[in-house]
Amino acid sequence: MKKLIAAIASTGTLALAALTLASPAEAQYREKISHDPGKCASGKGPAVMVSITGVKESKGRMRVQSYRATKQDWLEKGRWMYRMEAPAKAGTMRFCMPLPKPGHYGIAVRHDLDGDGETDIFGDGGAMSNDPSINLFNLGKPSYKKVGFDVGSGVENISIRMRYR
Repeated sequence: MKKLIAAIASTGTLALAALTLASPAEAQYREKISHDPGKCASGKGPAVMVSITGVKESKGRMRVQSYRATKQDWLEKGRWMYRMEAPAKAGTMRFCMPLPKPGHYGIAVRHDLDGDGETDIFGDGGAMSNDPSINLFNLGKPSYKKVGFDVGSGVENISIRMRYR
């Protein structure tokens, strides 16, 4: 009996270890990461180097989130894959966003000017990959088809322009 319990425990541990090792390659949601420019170095990837232009002020926090560019995931609550935040710096900021595997992705950026973690539609800035138009008709949520871009096994470079009200 002891051998059977040990075998089951061992199998369970191995299965858990296998799941843990498989996780980075699989779809993950809601993982907060820190900026690591080394992940966008030559020969690395998959990743996207995001240049954010037009940052209004050096106050508050910038939040960059990656999504799969699919109808099911794009800007859906809790469906972002990776998020990184940093103190805002006026002008241009750059972030290296690693991605789990080659695919079709979208990036969303928010400048929380007062740093309170709440969205203020009259003060905070926003931006998305491919710089789609944002208006009342799409409620600030353009189609995943407009924001999506392909990333292979290397590093893709994109530029996103901040918009403020």
